Amino acid sequence: MKIIKILFAAMLFSHVAFAQNYIATDEGSKVHFTIKNFGIKVGGDFTGLKGTIVFNPKTLASSSMNVSVNATSINTDNTGRDKHLRKEEYFNVEKFPLLTFVSTKITESSTAGRFFMVGNLTIKGITKAVQFGFSATPSATGYTFAGEFDINRRDFGVGGKSAVMADKLKVSLNISAKK
Repeated sequence: MKIIKILFAAMLFSHVAFAQNYIATDEGSKVHFTIKNFGIKVGGDFTGLKGTIVFNPKTLASSSMNVSVNATSINTDNTGRDKHLRKEEYFNVEKFPLLTFVSTKITESSTAGRFFMVGNLTIKGITKAVQFGFSATPSATGYTFAGEFDINRRDFGVGGKSAVMADKLKVSLNISAKK
């Protein structure tokens, strides 16, 4: 009976043994956003990427991502705008120094080599569910994960009402993860 219990426990937790653990690295990664302001697309980047990724395309049920970027790192190639975006009305970086994403589910997409992720994005202490497709490209040292999704900045209390700035923005991710 004891052997049956051990075998059952081994089968139950065997999927965890096949998932690979990776560290999200800032080097080689890019977290980028684009938004229309005065009818013109403008963009920026965040750095300071950190986090853990558990991923194996054959055991997606045990795969997960928990990553963050430094909100103070915002860079739009305009120092004045960056300073303004760090203020309370926008990212309030003094009170909320990190933007985080924690996956809740990763599945295979209907497109070969693509996957689908559902998770929680937290900006300014406000958490909203997001979902998006992504690719996972293996390398000698880990994976590169790439995907993009749209969010409404006002859902996260970023920027308030504006006649010149769009509510919707696109977030593009290219995340380097190493063993």
